[in-house]
Amino acid sequence: MSLTTKLEAVNTMLGVIGESPVNTIIGSSLPVSVVTALNVLNEVNREVQSEGWHYNTEFEYPLVRDTANKFVLPNNVLKIDTPIEKYTDIDIVQRGSTLYDRKNHTDVFTQDLDVTITFELTFEELPQQFRSYITIRAARKFANRFLGSQGIESFTLRDEVMSKATAVESDSENADRTIFDNYDVRRVIDR
Repeated sequence: MSLTTKLEAVNTMLGVIGESPVNTIIGSSLPVSVVTALNVLNEVNREVQSEGWHYNTEFEYPLVRDTANKFVLPNNVLKIDTPIEKYTDIDIVQRGSTLYDRKNHTDVFTQDLDVTITFELTFEELPQQFRSYITIRAARKFANRFLGSQGIESFTLRDEVMSKATAVESDSENADRTIFDNYDVRRVIDR
């Protein structure tokens, strides 16, 4: 068995609305249904990954300032923050592709930072459980937009719920979380 490809995901989405599978999703003369399916798949992929999962979130990720003492972020950053217990004098937010300090009203920084950062990965970089979940969720949204069928909506919604549960369980197993990973628990213990 191999991992689900983007082509397979699009063909699953097309199958939900009763259309025939395609051999490629590359090119400029793709049918409207294929282009729409790709757009919905990319939208759902970004939406799911924006939640921040173990596989796409890094803690204490070192950010280094450029020559103008600014932080230029990679194009695939979905969210970013600093640990509140480590940086009490700044409050960073992402503005476009750079960082901005809301507390000091500037985008110029005096030190490099260790941040918690969530990246958007390509479909091919995702764990299989998330490829399945994203495919099923995208298929439901695609069918709803393309056909507006309540029957398909309720059928795929059941599949989506089961697929999300599998993805969450897989992510939790890989994260090796304990009760002490929760900020509120750590705060109480560290008093």
